[in-house]
Amino acid sequence: MTENNAPKLQMTFTPNTIEHLGIRMYSTLPPVVAELIANSQDADATEAHIHLKDNGGKEIIVSDNGHGMSFIEINEKFLRIGRNRRNDEGSQTSPGGRKVIGKKGLGKLSFFGIAHEIEVQTTQNNKRNSFLMKWNDILSDDDKNRQRDYSPAILEHNVVSDIEKGTVVILRNIQRVSDFNADSLADNLSKFFIIDPDFNIYIKHNDEKEILIENERKYLNLIKEVEWNVPDDIDLEVEYEKQAEIKGHLIAAEKPIPPSTNMKGVTLFSRKKLVNLPEYFSDSTSSHFFTYLTGWLEIDFIDDLGEDVIGTNRQSLNWEHPEMTGLRKYLQKMLRWLEVDWRAKRAKIKQKKLEDKTGIKISEWREHIPKNINDNLDSIINVLTKDAELADEKAASSLKGLLKIIKPYPYFHWQNLHPTLHLLTFPYYKNKDYYAAVTQGVIKYIREIQAKSSTILTDIDLIKHVFSPDQQPNPAHRVSSELSVVKKFKRPNGTEFEALTKRSITNGHGLLARAMWSAFRSPLSHESAADLCDSGLYTEQDCLDALSLLSHLFRRLDDAVKNDN
Repeated sequence: MTENNAPKLQMTFTPNTIEHLGIRMYSTLPPVVAELIANSQDADATEAHIHLKDNGGKEIIVSDNGHGMSFIEINEKFLRIGRNRRNDEGSQTSPGGRKVIGKKGLGKLSFFGIAHEIEVQTTQNNKRNSFLMKWNDILSDDDKNRQRDYSPAILEHNVVSDIEKGTVVILRNIQRVSDFNADSLADNLSKFFIIDPDFNIYIKHNDEKEILIENERKYLNLIKEVEWNVPDDIDLEVEYEKQAEIKGHLIAAEKPIPPSTNMKGVTLFSRKKLVNLPEYFSDSTSSHFFTYLTGWLEIDFIDDLGEDVIGTNRQSLNWEHPEMTGLRKYLQKMLRWLEVDWRAKRAKIKQKKLEDKTGIKISEWREHIPKNINDNLDSIINVLTKDAELADEKAASSLKGLLKIIKPYPYFHWQNLHPTLHLLTFPYYKNKDYYAAVTQGVIKYIREIQAKSSTILTDIDLIKHVFSPDQQPNPAHRVSSELSVVKKFKRPNGTEFEALTKRSITNGHGLLARAMWSAFRSPLSHESAADLCDSGLYTEQDCLDALSLLSHLFRRLDDAVKNDN
């Protein structure tokens, strides 16, 4: 547009429009810079640079190497408030083939949300044009509802430049912005975009080193535990016509996500830019799962709908729209499926951590525990491996304590057998050779008697000689047994037990020993060990009962001492 052959730029608007869609909607730095980056992406830039300067007055400079604008395009495209780029140009893609983000033509108003002076320098085909817009000049008319024209100040018009193309936007007279922090802004911007490999975004503060903003930055402070690629890892049997078009990456963190990160929930993107802040798409979010879930989904198809369902500030969707209602229901079902899958996978992960930390192989341990005990163990093991709130250290300590109480083959260990007997018979018991377990115990017991006595007798004769007095008709004429299992013990008052008491207990001990020999050792003289073992005559319970009695005999033998005569 020209007047008296002089170039002129013109923007038609009502001040209220800029105030409502600019200042009130964009009052913080991240969304404003995000709009500038979106413009660079739509301009087919391969890189954009953000420079935060506050070492001599605050200034924000965003530059790119996109296709830039001619003087005519500034007037007809950039300065047209509410221009629908896609309708005007009849294309959903940029000249470089990218899906266009901009749609409403309102993003440029975001600048005034934080800055009252904006300078734009844009170059196309080595011709640079630059202009300046000031908020105070825009508001010069007291009537904010009256439509009016505003002519930005032209600083350069078609100036020949060494640079072929690109745009620089400088924001000055910064309002309501605290001290600049490049790392913090980089974190925030990473949450606004899914950054393509062919579009690099850099940021720096004053003369500090530039930071390359990457997709992973938004999740850098999270310890990931379970991840899903959508749709490949989602085994959800639900019919939704757009199901295959929903793509993304979802993450369950190892620990609850702090609310301060603003990352709790699933973020929705369309055409690589945020359209819905993280949420769970349901009012029922009491499950612990929701405190661990984050990630993003691309739903580009919403940009192809006849009606615009994306909020003006691109941070929420119109969920009342019929298409969005269907999407929301599907996302709810997806999250319910994710919760079930997460609990199963998290249990396996936690179990692996527990096993590594304790050295206990839970599945192998439980293989050797009877079913009735295992059934009662289920609830305890589930708490240790599935409870999201139970700390790993506490779970490991609890598992170790549980193993001390319930060892593999617990019935055997709970007998609390004599150490010698325990060590000898356990291999036979594990192999379910119950008869051999007791037989070998009896043989070992006889050898222990031989070692403690001074006789060369064996088997039944040895037991009779060592523990039973000679069988004289007159008890007064009987001599004492070689070993006494009572002699070292006294009454609580320190006096000796009666001689007949000592003889009775020792003789009874001998009778028990003879019974064990007769029941388990003697049959080998008449039957093969294999037949006795496989007959079913000697069950696991028989084995445990017999070993318990044999253990008593071993302990009595430990206390036995020789009689003087």
